[in-house]
Amino acid sequence: MEVEIGEVVSTVRAVDSDGLLSPQLLSKITRIVMKAMDERDAHHKRVRAEQRITPGVSHEQEGEGR
Repeated sequence: MEVEIGEVVSTVRAVDSDGLLSPQLLSKITRIVMKAMDERDAHHKRVRAEQRITPGVSHEQEGEGR
């Protein structure tokens, strides 16, 4: 399929890159990132808690000769 474009008219505007994010969008992005960081921190805390040896488990391991 051939397409022939005879003439193109376009308007190009230069914008300040700082103005591309509205305050509302920036706020939304910030909330999403903060939530993701909180979830990551909570995950790390759960992993550390699961890896920690409690006194009961430590006592059992000592009885096994470890």
